[in-house]
Amino acid sequence: MERYKPNVTVACVINCDDKYLMVEELIDGKLTYNQPAGHLEAFESLNQACEREVWEETGLTIKVQSLINIYQFQANEGLAFLRFTYACVLNEQPSPAPQDSAIRRALWMTYDEIAQRKTQLRSPLVLQCIHDFRQGKLFSTEVVNSRFL
Repeated sequence: MERYKPNVTVACVINCDDKYLMVEELIDGKLTYNQPAGHLEAFESLNQACEREVWEETGLTIKVQSLINIYQFQANEGLAFLRFTYACVLNEQPSPAPQDSAIRRALWMTYDEIAQRKTQLRSPLVLQCIHDFRQGKLFSTEVVNSRFL
């Protein structure tokens, strides 16, 4: 039997004044919305990966403040993910400037605006992470130990 090897990804729910910073991209020709997110790279802590992905996809330099949750997601038969989702609350809404050419734009959206695009979300985790954030499900970033890197 082949060993199970889920993709390790990070994402960040960035909140300011009841709005969330989302990224818009074309996936297989379809307009899709997601939190700033991406894959963990070698020799990188999860916090570092999340902060790097936020910068690449939004142009913002942030520090993750808490861990929302760790989600296991089976996208299809051969594609599985282990997603570490972090949170960052900002005092003001900076103008995003995506550095990654795959990102069409980054934009601030309300929860209702995101929920109305449910069929365009990258995965069900997008809305679930925001829901968990809104419910106050936040953990210290120290629950994930990276001191052995």
